[in-house]
Formats: sequence, structure tokens, C-alpha cells
Amino acid sequence: MASLVQQKSFDFALTIIKLYTKLQQQQEYVLSRQLLRSGTSVGANIVEATAGQSRRDFSAKMSIASKEARETRYWLQLLRESQLVTIDVSEELSDVEELIRILTSIVKTTSQNPKS
Repeated sequence: MASLVQQKSFDFALTIIKLYTKLQQQQEYVLSRQLLRSGTSVGANIVEATAGQSRRDFSAKMSIASKEARETRYWLQLLRESQLVTIDVSEELSDVEELIRILTSIVKTTSQNPKS
């Protein structure tokens, strides 16, 4: 059974894949590839973290997932502000903000309780 953050990151990855397809249809190839890479990497790192060999490994992978989520936010903001495409990414931005909040909380909690 997947955790909340695993499910949210998986659902987010599916959303990013769909957005990538729409971006490709509007002939946006550069930012869309960056977005696809970082947006799907969030969940992959979370899955790796749950299979971590130690608490330190778990924390490191969750930190990477958090960084990937922040990078994804950056690409989404660029898409929105550059107006290269006519796609509204507000929902994706809201979703990635939620993931960032969850991951930040997990990383903080893990680093504050290194032995628990």
C-alpha cells in the first residue's frame, strides 16, 4: 500500500506526462522535456527513499525528491510567465506546491529525529 506522498507524487507524474503531451502538441520541446524529467523524478526518488537502507539514506532521497519538486515548480513558472504556450499550468503549480510542503515536512521531521 502506497503512502500519501507516494500516491500524490505518482498522480502528479501522470499529470506531468499528460501536460508534456499537450506541450509537445504546441511545439514546445525544450521546457517540456525538462519538466517531464523533473516532474516524474519526484515520485521515483520517493519510491527509492522508502526502500532506503538507513534513515540517512531515506532522508537523502527525500531531500532529492524535494529538490526535484522545486525544479519542477521552476519549469512550470517559466512556462506560465514566458507565455510560450496557451496552456494554463495553475493546477500543476498548486499540486507541486503541496508536494513541496509535504516533502519539506518529511525532511525536517527526519532530520530532527535522526535516531527514531
